[in-house]
Amino acid sequence: MNDTHPPRLGPNGRPVRHFVMPRSLGGRLRVWRHIIYRRVVQVGLLVLFFGTAQWGWNVFGRPLLQGNLSASEVLGAIPMADPFAVLQISLTGVVLNPEVWLGAAIILGVYGLAGGRTWCAWVCPINMVADGAAWLRRRLGVADIFHVSRNLRYSVLVLSLVLSVLMGVAAFEWISPIAILHRELLYGIGMGWVVVLGILLFDLLVLRNGWCGHLCPLGAFYALVGRVALVRVAFDTPSCTHCGDCARVCPEPQVLNLRRASEVGMIASGECTNCGRCITVCPEDTLAFGLRPRIDVPAGGTNQQVHHRRVT
Repeated sequence: MNDTHPPRLGPNGRPVRHFVMPRSLGGRLRVWRHIIYRRVVQVGLLVLFFGTAQWGWNVFGRPLLQGNLSASEVLGAIPMADPFAVLQISLTGVVLNPEVWLGAAIILGVYGLAGGRTWCAWVCPINMVADGAAWLRRRLGVADIFHVSRNLRYSVLVLSLVLSVLMGVAAFEWISPIAILHRELLYGIGMGWVVVLGILLFDLLVLRNGWCGHLCPLGAFYALVGRVALVRVAFDTPSCTHCGDCARVCPEPQVLNLRRASEVGMIASGECTNCGRCITVCPEDTLAFGLRPRIDVPAGGTNQQVHHRRVT
């Protein structure tokens, strides 16, 4: 008697396969490539800030990258400013220099093109803490103590703006763990590490992706920007078997609305961080980075003719 069972079929009629980690180093590096790229960018920026602040790095006598992640300057000439920080400061009644507004416009334009919450996965140093906590949770099998809506971060965003008006200070910037960690890394270890440790333990023991995925107002701000972003994760419906591997690795699994993705040919939510994890674990190559104008939108709400234009 044959005890074998026929393979489960996906909605496209193909057998459902699951991601298997390659045994070869080359294969593993390909799977890890976006994580490696992100760490290079995150650590590289910190090194540039540190080198300029502590060792006086310069190019043709101009400081390479001075300031911090809220406000900085490249080569002493190109201003950059966090738009959310600028918005909070402006609400306190402070009159900002045109240079600050220009810096905010530059950063807003960059993330408007690159994907909004690309900031969260590719630049923010807290992301390394959150990813470390997530890795430990998987190894230790830690379960959430409670659940809260991911929309809570939008309430925190509004609260930050309201408090900025009422208190006359940039409310989130005053307590931002991002700014605290950045200062600690640049200027030495202090009590700010307690805040970072608190986020690590909260994410590890209390709520998966608790800070970045549920509370951070800066992430909420960039999620709003991400709704019109140029770089998206393209989605090819005919090849998808709904194996679920993408949702298992995604730090924001609610963005993987496959019905919506089938209608528009891409992951449409601005809350997507463009981290690339879903791309590398998809056994069918259903997902790939693409440029919004070059992603075919299916006619009539069905995705029968979507072809990826790969960026990576």
